Amino acid sequence: MSGTWSADSTWAISLLQVIGVVVGGPLLVGLMRKVRCRLEGRVGPPIRQPLLELRKLARRQRTRPERATWIFSLAPLVLVGTTLVVAGIAPLLATEPGLGWTADLFAVVYLLLLGSVALALGALDTGTAFGGMGASRAMTIGAVAEPALLVSILALSVPAHSANLPTIITRSLAHPLWLATPQRLLALAAFVIVIVAESGRLPVDNPKSHLELTMIHEAMVLEYAGSDLALVKLGESMRLVALVALFADLFVPWGIATAPGAWRLALGLVALVAKVSVLGVALAGFEVAVAKLRLFRVPELMAGAFVLAVLAVVSALVIP
Repeated sequence: MSGTWSADSTWAISLLQVIGVVVGGPLLVGLMRKVRCRLEGRVGPPIRQPLLELRKLARRQRTRPERATWIFSLAPLVLVGTTLVVAGIAPLLATEPGLGWTADLFAVVYLLLLGSVALALGALDTGTAFGGMGASRAMTIGAVAEPALLVSILALSVPAHSANLPTIITRSLAHPLWLATPQRLLALAAFVIVIVAESGRLPVDNPKSHLELTMIHEAMVLEYAGSDLALVKLGESMRLVALVALFADLFVPWGIATAPGAWRLALGLVALVAKVSVLGVALAGFEVAVAKLRLFRVPELMAGAFVLAVLAVVSALVIP
């Protein structure tokens, strides 16, 4: 590595990451829809369709349940805001984003958890049966998924001797053999399960389902409409692309910019788009190949992810 990052360049990187997550989230959802439709023998909507849907929803009138309080209106803003903070401080395009020293794995995980809790509180605030049911199910899953995410990244921090995400990526690039260790593979498996659960994808949840006995996420957002629903959908797509991008950089860090330079940032952007697209296509293909789990089997899957993450930590401590 050569050269040092200036303050202006680090903030520019954070701004680029935020813009990339805001635009890339809906596009990733559109790509996954397109792949699923193709694999199912259908043409499917264009990849930009989620962006068009967000524009349409943003122009519609907001509605609010009669007995809902300010919590209902605040929840979408918290969901989007916390994801924007994660996108700004996490090492996605480069290892030195603005305020990258704050990108501690605990801070990132709890920021994501804060958005989930806010959305669940918004669902409970409606006072409807569907909202309470969806919030209860989502928090049951999140109670195991978030610790699994935390512990899986913790396994990566043990050999790096740091909980800072940019430091973990930088030291992983300096020691390529770390990427093939048992703890990495165990943590990778746990992380994938968490991404599926956090984004509400099959086999944990079906984003297309509106059946009362099976839906989890859709039950929480039934009362949202107009610009509020646009914020919810935008926040969820942003969380998906942020998690996938973070996964790609932690486990396949090659391509991320480690030194200042416009061409390095351009290369980092191309590498990130390629990695996220490949992972999105893989997730979509996986969804076509599996069926939704029974609701009472989902916590068992999340518990399995947590066990894998714990084994990854133990392996990192035992295997030098």
